[in-house]
Amino acid sequence: MDKVILITGASRGIGAATARLAAREGYRICINYLSDDEAAQRVLADVRELGAEAIAVKADVSVEDEIIHLFQRVDAELGPLSALVNNAGTIGQKSQLEHMSEFRLLKLMKTNVVGPMLCSKHAVQRMSKRQGGQGGSIVNVSSVAARLGSPNEYVDYAASKGALDTFTLGLAKEVAGDGIRVNAVRPGYIFTDFHALSGDPERVSKLEPGIPMGRGGQAEEVAEAIIWLLSDKASYSTGSFIDLGGGR
Repeated sequence: MDKVILITGASRGIGAATARLAAREGYRICINYLSDDEAAQRVLADVRELGAEAIAVKADVSVEDEIIHLFQRVDAELGPLSALVNNAGTIGQKSQLEHMSEFRLLKLMKTNVVGPMLCSKHAVQRMSKRQGGQGGSIVNVSSVAARLGSPNEYVDYAASKGALDTFTLGLAKEVAGDGIRVNAVRPGYIFTDFHALSGDPERVSKLEPGIPMGRGGQAEEVAEAIIWLLSDKASYSTGSFIDLGGGR
């Protein structure tokens, strides 16, 4: 079976690293991104240089109309979807709950929870053997924050990832009989520009002394876990989580 992967939020960080590794593993790749055309084109050039057939599709994956268009592009240009990585996410500035606005909370939950659920919905419709598909695999990118709660920093972000973990467990059981596996990775402090969204681009370096392994992680290390979970090597794994927090 041809391997076709859709990676949301793939123009940077963990998503981009996953796209590059997927290219080495022989996937056809859809690089989804929200706004940074230049960054997406760089990743697209990288994976094509590695020999992959690939497209880049701009879409807000918290909006179902845009998700529908995104999946239609994959259908038409790459073929039947076999793998989905729900990586797109957002975070707010460091804050306590009492200072968080309704707008912040709703925006974050729509992106970090509703988006992956909607993308998974459209993936399941295509992958389900019960509906004529060939099966497939979904990996959700959660966070160790789901276990730790992120007090005085981002309890909203932590809560959104906790919801994603619960969704992972429920969907895994719901679609196991349809030939679809659903797992998640929970990264900790990883060196990506995601931390700039929270107002502290140097956050990982500052916090390294408190990590049991003594260092922050690399996006490529997370990508390795994602690709493994998608692969046949993880064929009996569903509803599982791989923590990538250096011991946190």
